[in-house]
Amino acid sequence: MLSPKRTKYRKQSRGRMSGKATRGNKIAFGDFALQALEPCWITSRQIEAGRRAMTRYARRGGKLWIRIFPDKPVTQRAADTRMGSGKGSPEYWVAVVKAGKILYEMKGVSLGVAKASMRIAAHKMPIKTQFLIR
Repeated sequence: MLSPKRTKYRKQSRGRMSGKATRGNKIAFGDFALQALEPCWITSRQIEAGRRAMTRYARRGGKLWIRIFPDKPVTQRAADTRMGSGKGSPEYWVAVVKAGKILYEMKGVSLGVAKASMRIAAHKMPIKTQFLIR
C-alpha cells in the first residue's frame, strides 16, 4: 500500500476539491491513460487494487505508471466516543483527485489489452473515468 515515509505534520485539514486539474492532466509517460472525470479522494487501497488488476490482466507485460500518490492523512474518531476531546488519529491515506487528473498510464501493450485492463481498473475507482490514447 502506498503511503508517505514521513510528513511534516501528522494531521491535515480536509481542504477543497472544486475546479479542474491544471497539473497532471496530460499523458506524459505512456501511450494509454485513465483520466478522472470528477473530483474525489482515492484511497491507497483503491490505487493498489487498480494497479493489481491492470498488471494481472496485462500478464506483467508493458510498463505501468501510477500518476497519483496518497499523501493526505484521513483521521477517524474511535466508535462510541463523546463530542470534543480533539481530532481523531490518522487511519488511512488518500490522494486528492480533481477532474481531469491522469490516474494511470500504460506503454508496451496493444490497444485492446490496454483498454480492457484500464476498464477493469476503472471499476475499482469510486468515480467516473475515461480512457485516453496519446
